[in-house]
Amino acid sequence: MSDMGFGANLTKTYTAADLTGSESGTAPGIGDIFVSNDNKTYRFVQYNSGAGAIAAVAGNAVGFYAPGGVSAGASNVVTSDVSDTAANGAGVLVGAPGTGEYGWIQVKGVATLTTALVSGADGNALIMSATTDGTLKVAAAVTDTVCAYAIDASAKIIMCAFPY
Repeated sequence: MSDMGFGANLTKTYTAADLTGSESGTAPGIGDIFVSNDNKTYRFVQYNSGAGAIAAVAGNAVGFYAPGGVSAGASNVVTSDVSDTAANGAGVLVGAPGTGEYGWIQVKGVATLTTALVSGADGNALIMSATTDGTLKVAAAVTDTVCAYAIDASAKIIMCAFPY
């Protein structure tokens, strides 16, 4: 997959006007996928700070936005506020968009998190933490929705396996 003319700056934050205004031809579309030359895959999404007004932090995990923890199905809106995710991991933020703004999340490939894992060791399957915003923890049950794997837990390096 090519960069489609907009993949060069994955940390850029876009506003609604960028997507609909005179710049719309140079901005990615919601849900667009970008595969980099180093086999990392990214998805273009909208950020929502959720009920807890949790700011986006590059390198933190996000889940699919589900107000009050009730999933409304597939979405291109994500949040770090775990109380508004239904515990379904979406990816790792590449930039730090404000609420209502747009940016990229990494969904496949090796990533380094900003925040330490809540729990887990090298090789463990990981899920969204249900108690700590923007983080991952070890999967404890076969019914958990696994979204990543710990490569080097102490260094916060994971292999992303998020759905997209």
